[in-house]
Amino acid sequence: MRRNETEAGMRDWQQRLFATFFQPQTASGRAFELVLLAAILASIATVMLESVASFRAAHGVLLRRLEWGFTALFTAEYALRLLCLKRPHRYAFSFFGIVDLLAVVPTYLALVAGGTHYFLVVRVIRMLRVFRLLKLGRYLQAGDTLWLALRAARQKIAVFLMAVLTLVVLIGTLMYLVEGPETGFTSIPTSIYWAIVTLTTVGYGDIAPQTVAGQALAALVMILGYSIIAVPTGIMTVEMGRVPRPEAGAGRACAACGAPGHDADAAFCKRCGARL
Repeated sequence: MRRNETEAGMRDWQQRLFATFFQPQTASGRAFELVLLAAILASIATVMLESVASFRAAHGVLLRRLEWGFTALFTAEYALRLLCLKRPHRYAFSFFGIVDLLAVVPTYLALVAGGTHYFLVVRVIRMLRVFRLLKLGRYLQAGDTLWLALRAARQKIAVFLMAVLTLVVLIGTLMYLVEGPETGFTSIPTSIYWAIVTLTTVGYGDIAPQTVAGQALAALVMILGYSIIAVPTGIMTVEMGRVPRPEAGAGRACAACGAPGHDADAAFCKRCGARL
């Protein structure tokens, strides 16, 4: 009897954890998501401040303590996520599972790679903490809509990019013939670089036409750049309007592997096949 009660208690405990970690529509889930989001942003700010030499010299101890605090928090989150799933290995090898692991491993690796001759390696390892940015991906629900629209428009965008590449080659070659090496257009590739910079309205200014014909061509390219920028925007806008909106109640997570985004009438997980 006690064994059955213990197993039932564990199931209830795991269900409560699952609701907190994988069901943001619940009260506990919403609270946890807000706390985790704040922790991610704060940890990223800590990494950025640590790269400032003056701030690191004045507050180095505080930054290290904060970093270990965030590492402990994300380690506990990762362990509890695995603990509340029926098939934890599925989540461990999923995208967000790998991201969660990358969020904590660099700090522990920095302990192993000690010594003055490893200093540069340690700095590189510690900079991998910016992978915590990827943990923000779980909050970007609109990313699915954007990805579907991008896939639907991939052929149109590919044709558009080919047309732009052809155009900059023609413009760069023409500018090379008009200006020549005397004004900085020393080769066709250099002139193509100028055409790309000008067409995208970046305008570094390191190379500029000096002749009247070259300046007239540059003015035409500048005006053309504004119209070209509008083309991919229009393509994506149309395709995003065609993407079906999710149904009410969609977005359930799988209790076995933690995969989110299942439809309200789905019976099985789209990743691991477990019954929802």
